[in-house]
Amino acid sequence: MADPEKFRFSIDRGGTFTDIYAETPKGPVVLKLLSENPDHYPNAPLEGIRRIIHEVTGQTFLPPGSIESIRMGTTVATNALLERKGAHTGLLVSKGFADVLRIGKQNRPRIFDLKIVKPEPLYKAVLEIDERVHPAPGFGQSEGVTIIKSLDREKIRRQLQALRQQGIESLAIALMHATLFPDHERLIAKEAADLGFKNISLSSEVMPRARLVDRSHTTCLDAYLNPHLQNYLQLFREVLSGQDANLFVMQSDGGLIDADSFTGSRAILSGPAGGVVGYAQTTQRTPLIGFDMGGTSTDVSRFDGNYEWQFESENQGISNLAPQLDIHTVAAGGGSCLLFENGLFKVGPSSSGAWPGPACYRNGGPLSLTDANLVLGRLVPDHFPRVFGENEDQPLSLSASKKSFEILMSDIENSSGKKSSREEVAYGFIEVANENMALAIHEITASRGHDARDHTLSCFGGAGGQHACGIARILGISLIFISRFAGVLSAYGMGLADVAVDKEEPLQRESMDDLKQRLRDLEYKAVSELKQKGCFPIEVQRYFNMRYEDSDTTLMIRESDEKSFEESFEIMYRQEFGFIPSGRKVLVEAIRVRVEGK
Repeated sequence: MADPEKFRFSIDRGGTFTDIYAETPKGPVVLKLLSENPDHYPNAPLEGIRRIIHEVTGQTFLPPGSIESIRMGTTVATNALLERKGAHTGLLVSKGFADVLRIGKQNRPRIFDLKIVKPEPLYKAVLEIDERVHPAPGFGQSEGVTIIKSLDREKIRRQLQALRQQGIESLAIALMHATLFPDHERLIAKEAADLGFKNISLSSEVMPRARLVDRSHTTCLDAYLNPHLQNYLQLFREVLSGQDANLFVMQSDGGLIDADSFTGSRAILSGPAGGVVGYAQTTQRTPLIGFDMGGTSTDVSRFDGNYEWQFESENQGISNLAPQLDIHTVAAGGGSCLLFENGLFKVGPSSSGAWPGPACYRNGGPLSLTDANLVLGRLVPDHFPRVFGENEDQPLSLSASKKSFEILMSDIENSSGKKSSREEVAYGFIEVANENMALAIHEITASRGHDARDHTLSCFGGAGGQHACGIARILGISLIFISRFAGVLSAYGMGLADVAVDKEEPLQRESMDDLKQRLRDLEYKAVSELKQKGCFPIEVQRYFNMRYEDSDTTLMIRESDEKSFEESFEIMYRQEFGFIPSGRKVLVEAIRVRVEGK
């Protein structure tokens, strides 16, 4: 039960604004800060906590025991991946597979491009481990596999020392068949820890699935981002020192986890996931389309009474098997830059960000979508946070926006020979942005067999209200819902989210009775782990990861009281692909349990 005399902070650190919803002894407090403002503070969430404490108590610091919890979603991992500013990572793979991630799966998503630019791998060095096991019993059998080549621990120690001398600070260990026989990964991890490596990710723990390429990608992503994340969270641990408070972080799947267990592979959608939970829990009707338009990007998602997850995704060319909410992101936000190129209006993907921000932010920033809404009267400066100017107390500058538009209008007239008014140009850019965002919504509705017209548009984010009617008109949606917390709904969603434990185990071909027993055993482990985090009403969700024989396309199927796993699998397969293969067996590749503390 929450203590009314203590502070509880729910924080969403976005690309442009950091939003904070706080429950305090004097009632709820809402605060928005620029995520980057180097002249005034180094860390926006900590500055927000300090300001709220000062507003409520008049003090800068609280006595020990005054903060009950901090719940936070962060873009730290996403930004580190986008900017390639993660840790110096070493990849350890079985001998003969040093190029496994460079070769990848040989997908061709842009088959007609004349020049294919492959993303650089996240690791700085590769270490081949001379070991091999085979997933069949025989001589040297251990846990259902044959050990063909054992580890030479002395040789491995020398190899790891060489990695340390190269400046490698984080390790990703992904060996062949490690999901069935993790002992070799664990032995290597022990040697690495003895040599001083503090950040070690094992594929058998990060994502225990059979696919070596995707599993290695996910483990490498985890190792690449973990040090960056934990260094950031250490700042909050220091603030909470002596407070006996819980620090929870939002995962990409919409569940909270304690900060010590938070990992990079599950952090990519940490911020947007809070928004999905927020609108799902506060909009009293379904089905819903979530339309979260912030300063840097727009996130769209769908909710029909159950969260929709992805179990295989790709970020910046890096495969990720960690579960995450099915959120489609488009580079169109309030800070998206407005450009006129080759006779066309272009919105984004470049962004003015929090600093310098759009032209109206008074920092000499570029013309952005926020400026277009301001000159059209869709933004009222008196109702916008007064956090601009040298002393952070000035409103948006309409004159700065108009001046920037005058320059752009001159360029358009010189290029096209056509003279347009400021309002016509501004509205043209808004229409381009709306079409881009509507296209993203088509991706999560029409392309999945859903009709957008049957949905309510749940609109939130700092810029959502300026575009909601235009988006609804394009899609044929007749009802829009705007929460009273729309401007900070992602932060509010952190406070509504459940604490979650997610566990998965791979399978070989086993009987249905054995599968169900393993599922019960996995459930017991997950429930026991959750109970250690506190006493909650607990909800358990059980899944089979299923596929047809001779196919590598798997679907995660939730247990249902009305239908068997096989029936649910066939229904979902037909919805996704439009047909059912005849004469093929249905196989279970893995089992999964998700336990939520409500």
